[in-house]
Order: sequence, then structure tokens, then C-alpha cells
Amino acid sequence: MGKQHFDMGLRLWSLSTVLLVFCLLQFSGTTASAKAANNVTAINIGVIVNENSRIGKEQKVAVQIAADNFNSKSDHLKLSLHLRNSDGNPLQAASAAVELAKGNEVKAILGMETWQEAALVAQVGNQYQLPILSLAVAPATLPLAPRRWPFLLQMASNYSQQLKCISAIVKYYNWRRVIAVYEDDGYAGTSLMLDLLSQSLQAVGAAIEHHLALPPFHVVSNPKEVVLEELVKVFSTQSRVFVVLQPSLPLAIRLFQQAKYMGLIGRETAWIFTDSISGLLHSVNTTVISYMEGALAVKTYYSETSKEYLDFFYQFRLQFPDKLNPQPGIHAARAHDAVTAIINAIEQLGNASASSKKLLQCISSSNFNGLSGNISFKGGELSHTQVLRVINVVEKDYKKLDFWTPENGFSKSLEIGGNGQMSNETKVLHGVVKWPGHVKDHVPIGWAMSAHAKPMKIGVPGDTVFKKFVKVETTANHNRTTYSGFCIDVFLEVVKILEENYDFPYELEPFYGTYDELVHCVYNKTYDAVVGDVTILANRSELVDFTQAYAMSGLSMVVPLRSHESQKALLFMKPFTPLFWLVIGATLAYTTFTVWALEHQLNPDFQGPVKKQLNATLSFIFSSIFFAHKERIQSNYTRIVVVVWLLVVFVLVQSYTANLTSMLTVPLLGPKISDLDQVKENDMIVGCDGDSFVRDYLINVLRIQPENIHNVSKEYYYPDFFDNGTIAAAFLELPYERVFLNRYCKSFTNTKKIFTSFEGLGFAFQKGSPIVADVSKAILRLAETGVLKALEDKWFSPSVECAASSTDNDVESLSIQGFWVLYLFSGASSTTCFLLFLTRLLKDYTKEITSPSNVNNTFREQLTRLWRYYDRGLFRTARVSHTLTLSDWTPQWGYASPAETSEHYPEPPSHHSTPSQLEMSDRSRQQHQVS
Repeated sequence: MGKQHFDMGLRLWSLSTVLLVFCLLQFSGTTASAKAANNVTAINIGVIVNENSRIGKEQKVAVQIAADNFNSKSDHLKLSLHLRNSDGNPLQAASAAVELAKGNEVKAILGMETWQEAALVAQVGNQYQLPILSLAVAPATLPLAPRRWPFLLQMASNYSQQLKCISAIVKYYNWRRVIAVYEDDGYAGTSLMLDLLSQSLQAVGAAIEHHLALPPFHVVSNPKEVVLEELVKVFSTQSRVFVVLQPSLPLAIRLFQQAKYMGLIGRETAWIFTDSISGLLHSVNTTVISYMEGALAVKTYYSETSKEYLDFFYQFRLQFPDKLNPQPGIHAARAHDAVTAIINAIEQLGNASASSKKLLQCISSSNFNGLSGNISFKGGELSHTQVLRVINVVEKDYKKLDFWTPENGFSKSLEIGGNGQMSNETKVLHGVVKWPGHVKDHVPIGWAMSAHAKPMKIGVPGDTVFKKFVKVETTANHNRTTYSGFCIDVFLEVVKILEENYDFPYELEPFYGTYDELVHCVYNKTYDAVVGDVTILANRSELVDFTQAYAMSGLSMVVPLRSHESQKALLFMKPFTPLFWLVIGATLAYTTFTVWALEHQLNPDFQGPVKKQLNATLSFIFSSIFFAHKERIQSNYTRIVVVVWLLVVFVLVQSYTANLTSMLTVPLLGPKISDLDQVKENDMIVGCDGDSFVRDYLINVLRIQPENIHNVSKEYYYPDFFDNGTIAAAFLELPYERVFLNRYCKSFTNTKKIFTSFEGLGFAFQKGSPIVADVSKAILRLAETGVLKALEDKWFSPSVECAASSTDNDVESLSIQGFWVLYLFSGASSTTCFLLFLTRLLKDYTKEITSPSNVNNTFREQLTRLWRYYDRGLFRTARVSHTLTLSDWTPQWGYASPAETSEHYPEPPSHHSTPSQLEMSDRSRQQHQVS
């Protein structure tokens, strides 16, 4: 019993001891915790988000993750987030900011989903001198923002770069008009965005045709009917390129749903939207994506592969309440970076109680790489260049296309070359775009004829000078007007091509006035277009848009023809050009020298006094031109040279005879006036169409006096004015000149000089008209298929008189270009034979003349001895072969037998002959030749 009591007492003592130790430890821990808590400084940060929107939910989770990560690592500083819900109401956001500033004594406020909220909260920041970090996207760069809101820092780049990127896309696909779709919130931000979009489009030659304004989603009771009502208005416009600026996500979903239902997302339509929608594509389901399929979008680029982002990504997925779409976007990344900027500033200051101005300065000097990109500020805005990514919504997701920056345009990657620019910078979008309607290879034309539009009103020149281009005829009772001519036929063929894709209603109306007045009627929208012989000029292109030219144009001077019989005295020289005559003379001289050099050794006809040798050589060469040479030739080398020379002579004689015959047969006619200088020096009167631009061109450019210019209003007036001396020359555009000379080819010609070349004749449309591109393509198609050529032949074929004979009386002289191969062959053969002869001469000279006394002779002495050796006939040239017969050569060539040749040429003396013997041998040879 006593032992049991002892054991129980021992146990009670042990239990008491354990309890005592536990209490001591607990007390010690509580004391340490209280002591540590007294050393921790809490930093209050205000956060204003819209907890009912996807953007607000992402921002809320992101700032909490950033704060938790910091609090878990810091022992003496703790972030305390004070969240407030703006519910998308700017006034409520401002009220929350006042509450945070007064009641919670926050160090800074961040958040705000819309620019309207950010602007009002920035006013509160001014009042309480609190740094405001806005996550909203500003509509544009605001130059006065630093002065108006000195405590505001913008964590997002404004929309201006996105709008420039959209304009670059519009330019690349050659769309001329767009429809701007936006949510009209009643604030000035929307107007700023529209102005920026309009300016960006004007810079690329496009414009906004229609504004599709939608009310804020939260203020309408039936958004479906509102969207439907606004979309119906689109059918009264032509443009089918929709640029969606910054609607809320619910409104954007309703917009695309209704547009899909109404057929506005189809084959010939294009949709482009900004980051306000593309930054939330990760949060919508596949059904919503299917409404947007085929659209292009501009998306802010940020790295999604860095370690920091991947860590944030995993934490976000765990904490985000929507488990179906828990991925973060650019809005979450910006919110995380805003908290990081505040934390870095506080740590840099080292004092949590620093003033708000010092905290603002420290945040403004931030420079770090955050989740959304580089964070550094200048003038309250992010200072780094915004990088955008063009994407294409396809199937259940989107496909990434090119990057875009304002400095480099489109590029396939972000690699920077040595010049500081992207190494693969390009002006085109790479990758296959899947357009609305599941179309890949066909770029939408971006416009359609309005369902309720009136037919296009097209002006036509009513009183043209040359009726073959445009002819307007009105019946006697003025009930009907008919239009014909080359320009009208081209337009009708273009309409046939356009109507393969869509209806093209139009009505023609004659216009009686100048061409410039007609073009101005298109500019002031009296007419939708002009069809006629309108020349494309720079000043006109500033008022209207011209199509591809369907006829080339320039300015030419037409003058009367006159006979040039007085010029026949030198007609015999005209068959060949001066250069050709020079080449003939050079070839003749070279051949003459070659024949003499080859025959001087063997042929007595080419020996003797210099005068005799020159006469014999020239006589032989010149007589060979007429195949009448009688001199005998001894060398086989000469025979080769002469054969080639006779071939050249034969070709020359035949060509000369044929060309001279043509010149004698054709009447020698030429322009009465040679050039413009003659007109100006003699103050001659010239004619032109006074209703065209030609008159001004003659005065301002060609410097012709106005009193020397006579207006000609009808084609058939020109011959009469020429005949009666009213005008001495006429200035016509090339198409008109062609028509005029095809009819009056026997009496008039041009001066062969084009004073200037213009773009050509084209159709004119109002600025920004989307039809221009289609009409230009149709004109190119007509040219490629030969239809345009057939129309030219139909309207511009020459008259019977001009078709029977050539109107060009000037037979051109023959040039060396057609004969250079023949002359090259002649020169090469002569050179080859001469070099072979010279080689043999030097070889025999070396063998025959070998004396020790000649070793120290100078070069001049050696050359003199060589010439004497050659000139005295001491060279054993090749003898004529015994196998040659007289029939091998022409009769004019005398044949000399070996006996005859050896009869005149004694064998050279031996190597041991003395100089006196050489002289005696020379003297005997000369006496023999004289006898």
C-alpha cells in the first residue's frame, strides 16, 4: 500500500514539473513575441479595385501575393493592404481614396481600372499629397499631366502606340476606311482616343468612315437591343473594317455575338481590337472565342517564361477564385509591379516614416524589371518603349504573329542587330492569318456596297476634244444621253469584273467644264467619281484618289511635214552611221597593212620604192571591194586574210545597197520644226487643249508666252489651223497624238521628243474610297488578259491611208551593233596571220644572223638590223604548196609557181658571209629586180 502511494506521488510530481516547464516556456514565448511585435513597422497601402470585374479580381489577388511574399521575408516591415471596391464607379473610387487618406493614413494608393477613376483619385492624391500608382491605361500622352497630377505615376503605357500599330495593320492590308467602335462613357478620354486614331489613320492614307458608339454596359437594361440597333446602322456604310477601342469585356462579348449573328463577321470583313480585350482573352471560354474568330488584335508583350513570372503564375492559380480560368494577365502583372515599386522605394529610404514626397521621388526613380516589363518613369509615365504583339484569334485560342514597336515596325523577333534595330525588321506581317469566315488565303477587301446607298454618281467630260476617248451624245428631246469611247469601254469592262464580287450601281452624268473643275467636283463630293480621259497629276492627287493608269501619257509636239530634198547631196553617206564609217576605215587600214606585211617578202608587186608599194597595196585592197583586183598574192597567210576581207566586203556592199535603195525609194520628208527652241526663238504660235492642264504647263514649265498659245477645242480644228497658219505646232498628250497621227499621218509628224512623262490616264474617286483598290486591280487584270490592248486596237487603229504605208519616212542608218561579230572575226584573222608571220620571221632571223659582234648591240641597232633583214628579202618564208591549183582561188588572184618565186628571191647567204658579201647579195637582188 505504501509503495502504491509512493508511485502515485512520484507521478504527480513529474506531471507538476512538466506543467511548470510548459508554463514557463509559454510565458517566455509570449514575452518574446510581444517584444518582437513592438519592433515591427506596419506600412499601410491603399488598394482600389473593381471587385466585380475580371480585371479587378486579378489586381486584388496580385497585390495580395506581392504583399504576402514581402511579409514572409521581412522581419521589421509589414505591408498592410487596405482594399476598397470601386465597383467601376469613378466617384466611388474617389470617395474610397479620401477614406484611405484620412482614416487609414496610407502611404500610397494603387489600383483603378479605368482612366476616369485614376483621374479623380489623382485629384485626391494632390489634396493629401499621396503617391498614386494608376493601373489604368491612359487614352494618350498628356503633356500637362505632371503639372496637373504631380503625385500620379502611370504603371501602364497609354493607347497611342496601340493605335499606331492598328494604323500600320490598316496600311499593310490597304484598307482605306474603318469603323471606330467604342464605349462612350461621357468622359474626354474617348474623344482623345478617337482623335489619335484619326490622326494615325490619316498618316497612312485612311480615315474613319463611321463612329459606332455604345453606351456603358452597366447603364443599359437590355444591352442586346442597344448593340443590335447600333450595328444596323453599319449597313448604310461601305467600310467593313472594325476597330474596337476599349469596351468593357461584357460589352465586347455582346458586340461580337450580335455582329456574328448579323453577318458582320464574315468573308470580306476585318476586326481589330486593342489590349482592353486581348489582355483578357485568357479569361473567356471557347464560346466567346468563337464569336471573335478571325479577328486581329494588339496585345501588350511581356515575358511569360522568366522564373519570377512562373513563380507568380503558380501562386496566382492557387489563390484565384475562378478555378475554370485561373491564369493571370497583364493587369495582374502590373498590379504586382506596383506593389514591388512601393516596397523597393521604402527599403531604399530605410525609414517607413519618410514623407510622401520623398517616397514619391524614390518610386519615380525606380528602375527594375518587373513582371510586366521594365519599370522606370519619366514625367509620371513609363519611359521604356512599349512592345506590342499582333495576334490572330483562331479556334479556341489565339496565334501570335509579329512584334511591333514604333521605332522598328513589324518584326518576327526581338533580337537587336548591330545597328540598334531589330535584326529581322520588316514591313509585312508574317504568318498565315485566318480571317473571319475561316478564310486563309483571301485578305478581306474591307468594304461592301451599302444596302441602302444610292447609285454612285459618276461625272463624265461632256465636251472632249478627241471623241474617240469620250463621246457624249444627247437625243433631240433630251430624254436620253449615250456615252461611248475608249474610256467608257474600259470602265464598262471594269464594272463587269467588280460585279463578280458585289453589286456596283452607278449613274453617269455629263459635265461641261474644265478637267480641273471636274476633279474638284469629286473633291467637294458633288460626284463620287470621274470616268474619262483625266490625266493623273500631283495637284489633282491631293484632292482625289486615282486608280491604276489604263493609258500612258506624256507631252509631245506635233508639226507639219515638209520635203527635205536639199539634203540628198550627202545621201550616199547616210546608209551607215558615222561610227560605222569610222570602223570600216579602220578595218580597211589594218587589212591594208597586214596584206603589205605578208606580201612584201615574196611578191615583187609589193616591193621597190615606197610609192610603188603603197600604190600596189591600196590598189589591191580598194579593187577587192569591187572584186576587181589583179595583183598576184604569194603568201598563204595573205590568202586567209583576203578571204575574210572579201566576206566583209560582200556583206558591206549588200547592206549599203539595200539601205541606200530604201532611202532613195521613200520620200525624204521631215518635221518642219525641229525642236522647241526654234518655236520660242521665232515666237511661233502653238495650239493646245485649253480645258486641260497643258496650257498651264506650256506657260509655267516650257516658258512659252501666253499670247503665243492658241486654244483648240476640236480635233478637226488642228489641220485647218495648221493650213491657214494660225498655229505652227501643236502640243498633245501621247494618247491624243496617237489618234491624231493615225488619221493625218501624211501631213504631220512629231518631233520624236517627249517633253515630260505623266502617270497616265486614270479614273478619279473621292479620297479614301475603298473602291479604288478594286478598280485598280480590275484595270491590271484587263491589261494582263489582253482586253485593254484589244480596246486600244478598236479605237486607235490607223486610217486606211495610214495603214497602207508607213508614216515614218525616216529610214535609219545602219550601226555597228549588227556587224561587230563580222569585224571582230576579220580583225582576229588578220592579227593571227600577222603574228604567225612575225613569229616565223623572228625564228629565221635568229638562225640566220648569229654573230658574236651582235651580242652587245643596242635594242635600236637590233631593231634596225631586223628591219633590214626583212626589207631586203632575207627571210625564207613558206613557199606556195605545189598542190594548189588555179581553181582554188578567184580568177583575179595570180598564181605564182615555186620556180617563179625562187627566181626573184635568192637564197640567203650563209652564216659565214661577210658584210660585204651581204651588200653584194643585196645589190645583185636589186639589179635583178630592175632588169
